[in-house]
Order: sequence, then structure tokens, then C-alpha cells
Amino acid sequence: MRIVFAGTPDFAARSLAALIEAAATAGWSIPLVLTQPDRPAGRGMRLAPSAVKQLAQAHGLAVDTPTSLRKGSDALLAQQRLAQAQPDVLVVAAYGLILPQAVLDIPRGLRDDWSPRLTAINVHASLLPRWRGAAPVARAIEAGDPSTGVTIMQMEAGLDTGPMLLAESLAIGSDETTGQLTVRLADLGGRLLVQALRSVSTLRAQPQPAEGATYANKIEKSEAWLDWRLPAVALARKVRAYDPFPVAQTRLDDVVIRVWRANAEARVAPADPGTITAAGPAGIEVACGEGSLRLIDLQRGGGKRLPAREFLGGYPVAVAQRFADGPA
Repeated sequence: MRIVFAGTPDFAARSLAALIEAAATAGWSIPLVLTQPDRPAGRGMRLAPSAVKQLAQAHGLAVDTPTSLRKGSDALLAQQRLAQAQPDVLVVAAYGLILPQAVLDIPRGLRDDWSPRLTAINVHASLLPRWRGAAPVARAIEAGDPSTGVTIMQMEAGLDTGPMLLAESLAIGSDETTGQLTVRLADLGGRLLVQALRSVSTLRAQPQPAEGATYANKIEKSEAWLDWRLPAVALARKVRAYDPFPVAQTRLDDVVIRVWRANAEARVAPADPGTITAAGPAGIEVACGEGSLRLIDLQRGGGKRLPAREFLGGYPVAVAQRFADGPA
């Protein structure tokens, strides 16, 4: 089996790692890896390769980094290189580029008896049809879902609409962040991907149900601002959902403060939303639309993430001060 892999972040790299490990004994080959171009990263904003590119190069795999697969000369060259790799199947995990039907039609296919042919497989971090789209892990936490999972699906031109091949669920921990949950889902995705490829002759494609479809829109930086009029439980979920990106934040006077960890408190605070009702080593308690939110780990702009005790040592706050509901 000749497999071309397309993916970009750590989530995808774990699927590629599982493929590389399985290929050694299964007789598979990976003639080409597609990933997004190097991006500025770190304090110096120097160009850095994606996690998938780093892993592929470490194993001596050929890598292509097209800016598009849909139109333009770059897309045409990328499609030609993909065709030259003569793949049986294209495996996609969090690639970040839209794949047109012309690309999905290039692989030979794993099941000649299927119509359409099984030419491309996607590793998606949700239990489809819930949370199709770019940010399924963060949106599941933000919505308060008790569980999520991974779906291995047959790709088609629609956005995560293809038939399902395998799926497995995971419970979402009560304190789990997007970063933490993504690691667990990535491990699950790699295992399910290898399982699907090993058992391809017995796979049965199941159409996604029409009911229950939701869309996980990309997380925008503007969403990071905490709206203190919301219930504390909703704000606590946002803090977890936006870790590690874009990180929940608020503003006290002219100072922007990032909130990395917070707990919802059930007691009613006799104060307007956003008002600090207590501040001490255990955290900064803030009145919300319902209940109150205890800020436990915080960070000032340019500073380090600190527990409340250390944060207050360098930036004391007072009861009755009020956080703003958004940017200045």
C-alpha cells in the first residue's frame, strides 16, 4: 500500500508517527508527505517547519509544502507531484488546506468495489456529524460536551461530510483543556487510522446522520475576551477551551491579563458582573452573570504565567475593582 500523508500540527504528526511505525511491518510505503509551508513562530518570529514536516524529514520522507491545492501554478505542480507518487490512498489529518475533487481523484483507491472509490481517508477529532470544521476540540469543551472522540471518514468534497468508517469516543475531563484533550485524541486517531488501514477489506461505510450536525468554526482571537455577564460555568469552559490558543483574557484598567486556569463557584456574588469580590492566595474571585469565577493562573502582557499567589505579589488588586467586558 502506497500512502501519501497530508497534515500539519502535532495532532497530525501523531497519526503520521503511527503510520511510520505500522509501515515497517505491514509492507506499506509513504512516498510523499504534504504539509503547510513554514510559518513564523516564537518570540523571534522565525520561520519554523510544521510538526509533520519535522517528523517526516527525521524519517527521510519526501515533503512538499504547497500554498494551495485548488488553483494557481503552485496547486498544479503539487497535484503533479502527488500523481507522480502513485498513491493508493491519501490520508489527511488536520492539514489546513481545502482538497478539491481533482486531488481526491488522484489516488488509485483501496476498495475498487466502492462507489465512489476509497481514495482518501480523514482523521477527524470529533464524533461526526457533531463538530465538523476547523476547531472541533475547543468547541466541544466550550459547549460543555461530556464526551467527544475521533472519526475515521471517507473524504468527499464537502466539509467533513463523508461516510464514516470507524469511530471511538472519549470522555472529556472536568478540568481538561483543549491542549490536553488534543493529545489524547491524537493518540486515539493514530490508533484508529492504522486499524482502518489494516482492516480495509472489511470496512463498512456508514453515511453520517442528517440530524445533529454542528460546525466548529475556527477560533478567532476576538473570542478570547471574557464577557463577565455570562454564567461562571460558561466562562470556566471558555478558559479551558482557549488553552493553548488564543488564551482567555480580560482587562483591568489598561492592563490586559490572560487567564489560564479558572474554576466556577456556585455562590452568588452581591456585585455587578466583572467586580472583584475576593483576592488571595487561592485566586481572584470575580462576580459573573451567574455565580462567580475564581482566577487561579494568570499572566500579564510580556510576563510569565503565574499562580494567583505569585501574580498578586507583583500586581496587587483590590476588592471592588472591576474587570472590563472586552477590549478598550
